[in-house]
Amino acid sequence: MKIRIATRKSALALWQANHVAAVLEKLPEVSGTELLPMSTKGDEILDRSLQKIGGKGLFIKELEVAMQNGEADLAVHSMKDVPAELPDGFCLAATMTRANHRDALVTRDGKRIDELPQNALIGSSSLRRQAQLKMLRADFRIEPLRGNVNTRLAKLENGDYDAIILAAAGLERLKLDHHISQQFLPSEMLPAAAQGVLGIECMENNTQLRAVLEQLSDPVTVQTTAAERTIARVLNASCQSPVAAYATISNETLALTALVAHPDGSQSIRESISGAATEAEQLGEALAARLLECGARELLDTIEAIND
Repeated sequence: MKIRIATRKSALALWQANHVAAVLEKLPEVSGTELLPMSTKGDEILDRSLQKIGGKGLFIKELEVAMQNGEADLAVHSMKDVPAELPDGFCLAATMTRANHRDALVTRDGKRIDELPQNALIGSSSLRRQAQLKMLRADFRIEPLRGNVNTRLAKLENGDYDAIILAAAGLERLKLDHHISQQFLPSEMLPAAAQGVLGIECMENNTQLRAVLEQLSDPVTVQTTAAERTIARVLNASCQSPVAAYATISNETLALTALVAHPDGSQSIRESISGAATEAEQLGEALAARLLECGARELLDTIEAIND
């Protein structure tokens, strides 16, 4: 079986696609792989925030069309960018072992967050990161930051920002982790659902391919990803909503923490739950219900009204 992989053209997307290709080529069922680099609307429109143009789903639409048209067999995604509900006809065929889940602070001179000057300007387009930065230090000014990893690093180097926030996993994959000044603990900055996880999407009816791809799944990551993504699904939160979720598994017990926060840091709801790892989705649903009881829906509606 030869497998065609649809991918975005950014350095990080190509790294992810090549990583999956290398793993697939070790399987006896796979005779070879081919990468189909594509440009997506999310890559092309850089002058507006993702909230304004339709969210992070714009990074995967063209890849899904290629699969639907039979031009590609699968697509590799950073799971934190994948909407909680996939379109009809598509499925998540594999959830690979989680890499680093943390958010990273990047500064020009290695300063940590408590060493940044008063009213420092931080680059981040994520409302989740913005909210938690403001909760850590209310004086920070947060400005949008779009573009691929190297573009963002160049803007920092150019002096456009005092610091920027990026996913540690992306920097590590591109061997750019020497830029990291500080990695945040989940207690300081809770990550996005499934941050650091690579997922493989394909057509639901391609049972032969799905059987091959299932071999790439990591059972622990499947469960933590299910729990975290259930939070986003039940809250009807987009990838851009200020919603965070992080799960760990120890001795078959899953511990899940989730956060909903106002981007200005003024309001936040943080709750945790634990239970059998085999009931990952049910735990996610129970924790989401608790967040809703504490006013998460009203808080998210307020934020959406501001961003419309």
